[in-house]
Amino acid sequence: MGNGNSTETKESRRSKMRQKLQSFSSRRRLRRPGSGSVSGLASQRSVSQEDFAGIALLTLIGAEMKFKDKWLACVSFGEQTFRTGISDSTDKPVWSSEKKLLLEKNGPSLARISVFETNRLSKNNIIGYFELDLLEFVVQEPDSTCKSFDLLDPTSSNVVGSMFISCSVEDPVETETCFAKRILSIVDYNEDGHLSFSEFSDLMNAFGNLVASKKKEELFKAADLNGDGVVTIDELAALLAVQQEKEPIINNCPVCGEALQLSDKLNAMIHMTLCFDEGTGNQMTGGFLTDRQASYGWMFKLSEWTHLSTYDVGLNTGSSASHIVVIDRKTKRLVEELIDSKIVMSMRAIYQSKIGLGLMDQGAKEILQNLSEKQGKKMNTAESAQNIPSFLEFFKDQINMAEVKYPLDHFKTFNEFFIRELKPGARPIACTDRDDVAVSAADCRLMAFQSVDDSTRFWIKGRKFSITGLLGKDVDSDAFLDGSLVIFRLAPQDYHRFHSPVSGVIEKFVDVPGSLYTVNPIAVNSKYCNVFTENKRTVVMISTAEFGKVAFVAIGATMVGSITFVRKEGDHIKKGDELGYFSFGGSTVICVFEKDSIKLDEDLLANSARSLETLVTVGMQLGVSFPKLENCSLES
Repeated sequence: MGNGNSTETKESRRSKMRQKLQSFSSRRRLRRPGSGSVSGLASQRSVSQEDFAGIALLTLIGAEMKFKDKWLACVSFGEQTFRTGISDSTDKPVWSSEKKLLLEKNGPSLARISVFETNRLSKNNIIGYFELDLLEFVVQEPDSTCKSFDLLDPTSSNVVGSMFISCSVEDPVETETCFAKRILSIVDYNEDGHLSFSEFSDLMNAFGNLVASKKKEELFKAADLNGDGVVTIDELAALLAVQQEKEPIINNCPVCGEALQLSDKLNAMIHMTLCFDEGTGNQMTGGFLTDRQASYGWMFKLSEWTHLSTYDVGLNTGSSASHIVVIDRKTKRLVEELIDSKIVMSMRAIYQSKIGLGLMDQGAKEILQNLSEKQGKKMNTAESAQNIPSFLEFFKDQINMAEVKYPLDHFKTFNEFFIRELKPGARPIACTDRDDVAVSAADCRLMAFQSVDDSTRFWIKGRKFSITGLLGKDVDSDAFLDGSLVIFRLAPQDYHRFHSPVSGVIEKFVDVPGSLYTVNPIAVNSKYCNVFTENKRTVVMISTAEFGKVAFVAIGATMVGSITFVRKEGDHIKKGDELGYFSFGGSTVICVFEKDSIKLDEDLLANSARSLETLVTVGMQLGVSFPKLENCSLES
């Protein structure tokens, strides 16, 4: 019996799918990343027919490296990361590992593929990576052919090897047919590729569906043309797929048991297709948030087992504070923030306990102050420049030297490098002709809250945080009490110059004395201290035509004794203009807007409501003033 689908029909479906993908791809190019679109969270919400772009089958075939080792590869896509097995010791590893990935018009499309050497005990070392826009790729290469990509060194961008992959988008009907075949094979007890009616009946009864019970005989007879009581799995699978399209007969996923929404055929098919592939064939292993987590060696796995180290998204408390995971706004991919493990342990001991904060009250604050001053002086010496190479090595896949204005030998001290300038145009400013659009003030990890109450519910856990406490007694805070709050947290590896998020006039600078606690989330999420209202800070009041008054608060932190401004009172500034810089260390800027003066972008609010920081760069859109709520669209 034939499968009822001619080659011409199949090609027609493929052609329509390619046209749909081409349309999605073209529209994506017209929208600048970070312009306010909501991040796609495929695992937590349904996908509409309009947004569904297909299921991509990505296969990591192998690689050619410049030296022999045991290799593994990782694929990071959206909020998921998958890894291959470890190859034999060779310079030409072969994995042939595959993974099906859901493609959405408004979801992630950029996959990062990394290759690690595995000769380390606690963690493995990234050697090279490349990024691939899957939507673009399947449009240009509709057939699943092997393609080669250069692997780039994260530090230098030099080519360190080649990676061979294939990727294609499955035809929806073929996907359902393939899925049906795999389910039917479960009851092919003698594994001869044929099913008797009793075998088929066992499966249909297992679905626990009245429709399935009624249809089983009809479907079997339709496939059994010669009436011998035996049909091939291929023939029956084609009919089963068509039946599932017309009138679903599977109520629950046969793999995980999750109840399926029968009225939503598309999402039922997506769920079962992706779920059924888990743990079968040469599938990549999932369950990871970042490629760094996926690559860790056995010592890290031991620390997870003993609860000394864990990965999670959201508030970082207790052992979860071991690793900080943020979401990259541009790629919509989770990224692990790099921080020395010894520093993590110290911060957890101090900021996550009453005892640790008790020590602060008994003189440790002064120690931090003195330490910051001494470290600041040290980083201004010629000898400190020797620390630059090791700093770059530690943050090698999170600092892009190609964007830096001057070459490395230009910097005579570490602090000169730390406050480095970027090349003109490295940070495009969203909607430069519209002052009603506010932009990101820094390269940072950002949290955005439409109200101060939201900020204390989802992020700031200090018991005494308030806008009045943040701005200090010399600033009239009444207009800001019910306003919107945006937190820009800069990590050591970030570009450390901060810029104006709005256009306006600088009214005044107000210095507020204080301590130098760390601004790391480990401290911000602690209920025992109030980092933002106790740290040394400077409040800059900016008067604007579109947003009213905006309070720009530059906050010092451990190792950051110096906040330098390059503007003065009375200056007219345009959004994106440089305001100043932080010297060595991590640091934070907080912008407070008057109530109902700004509508913050939905993706930033959604991430913040999950207690998930968003990785952004200077100039990305932050929000739009009321009542002008339309987003601007920029060429990438």
